[in-house]
Amino acid sequence: MGILVIFAIILGIVEGITEWLPVSSTGHLILMNEFMHLDGSFFDSQIFLYVIQLGAILAIATLYFHKLNPFAPSKTNEEKKATWQMWFKVAVACIPAAVLGLLFNDFMDTISNGVIVSVMLILYGIGFMLVERITPEPKVVSIDNMSYKTAILIGLFQALSIVPGTSRSGSTILGGMLIGTSRSVAAEFSFFLAIPVMFGVSILKIGSSYLDGELFLITSQQWILLAVSMIVSYVVSLVSVKFLVNYVKNHDFKFFGYYRVVLGIIVLISFFLFR
Repeated sequence: MGILVIFAIILGIVEGITEWLPVSSTGHLILMNEFMHLDGSFFDSQIFLYVIQLGAILAIATLYFHKLNPFAPSKTNEEKKATWQMWFKVAVACIPAAVLGLLFNDFMDTISNGVIVSVMLILYGIGFMLVERITPEPKVVSIDNMSYKTAILIGLFQALSIVPGTSRSGSTILGGMLIGTSRSVAAEFSFFLAIPVMFGVSILKIGSSYLDGELFLITSQQWILLAVSMIVSYVVSLVSVKFLVNYVKNHDFKFFGYYRVVLGIIVLISFFLFR
């Protein structure tokens, strides 16, 4: 049990760091499972890979509770109205991901492997480097002045993250910047989109496991391991979100582009050399 707890902690750290940075959390978890030879174990199961995200979601709810809460007594009526409008934009932006997720979720599960992850890491890494060179001055500098059209376009980009290795935050941030939002707005809107999307995916995985009978096969020890990973991902997410918010104030996303390309190449080479 001791070594399994260590694995759970490591994966929780990986989830907490990579969920919010545009580098693909699910891709990193898949790669970590291959690196630690956990393929086929509970840590490599779909329910673990997606339900662990609930800890990361709770971190966003904690950090942005006041901004997300339309019932906050300290808010004026205008501020409450703006909060509701923000949630409506989030809801609209979630529609493409919800539709495509229901249609292609099972198929994407079958193609999750090191090659797919590495290719998407490289492609989106190049995308970040190119976008930073070609994007004009942002027109949308706050979520309040974001139009519903912009919100749904960002949602379409988010839907691309159904492919393993793409990165949900990477897709939404890249898409937001391409259509005229500032880096900080793209990052913050990506955080808020994560709440319904990641919660929905987790529930979908739990429901699918229930219908398949797999949920009843999960042991008490495995539930404990999942809880440990979720708690660790929550704590680490608190730090990584604050880091990204501060980072985008003074830096662009080229570093993450380089990181994705280098990691993708290393993984691709390793996959063919050691398989």
